[in-house]
Amino acid sequence: MTEREFWQFLEKSWEKGRAAQMTGVVDSSDPEMQAAAKYIEKHSLLPADYQNIPEGIITAMSGLLFSEKVRRRTKEAVLMILAHQQSKRVLATLEKYSKDPDRRLKVFSQLALNECEMWNT
Repeated sequence: MTEREFWQFLEKSWEKGRAAQMTGVVDSSDPEMQAAAKYIEKHSLLPADYQNIPEGIITAMSGLLFSEKVRRRTKEAVLMILAHQQSKRVLATLEKYSKDPDRRLKVFSQLALNECEMWNT
């Protein structure tokens, strides 16, 4: 899956709606708190049927995490979708990525891993 194909897939998925979400405001100069707030905001990217994305598509989008050419915004969207999957394979992918994430995605990837662990307990 290319980055462009990922966004096309996501835009098509949004035609069915987006997942309900909670919002809030974080007013902090702490970089980790800012990253956590960004993670919460990115829940707006989840399509309404995120739990029904076919395994093949999940696997294809997972590969984007490990490409240096993929933009951070795309990796954030992929991480958000993966974080909400009930799949041991996805959990293993997030564990692998979180060991050596992109520098600016350290906190974001850890939060995604934590959330995926919650879905897979």
